[in-house]
Amino acid sequence: MKTEPTVYSYDDLERAGRDLWDGVRNAAAARNMRAMRPGDLFLFYHTGDERAVVGVGRIVSEPYPDPTDSEGRWVAVDVEPLYRFRTPVTLADVKADPRFADWALVRQSRLSVMPVSQEQWAWLHEMGGTELREA
Repeated sequence: MKTEPTVYSYDDLERAGRDLWDGVRNAAAARNMRAMRPGDLFLFYHTGDERAVVGVGRIVSEPYPDPTDSEGRWVAVDVEPLYRFRTPVTLADVKADPRFADWALVRQSRLSVMPVSQEQWAWLHEMGGTELREA
């Protein structure tokens, strides 16, 4: 899940402890959000100047109508922080690694919510110097 850190950062989520993830206005990203379930983990990605995976969070609610959407087309989920990556994994690092050639972050850079395979999850943790943890 991607966000501009000047708008909402991993620090903000840590301060909040639990918050809603809203404002997604892309059909493919919204489909991915509708598939989320409590207990699912997600990568927290800072866009903008940073362009890096910085941490991991957990989905803590079923998808529900996005309160910022007056038309009722989009969904939101509640999230909580779990842990930071020891070293952020930059987009440049991901693009330079052929294991990620088919990942949506590389192929569809504007997509704000995308799936991550188990292999990609493990590789990103390895690259970030962060051990895999159970939720």
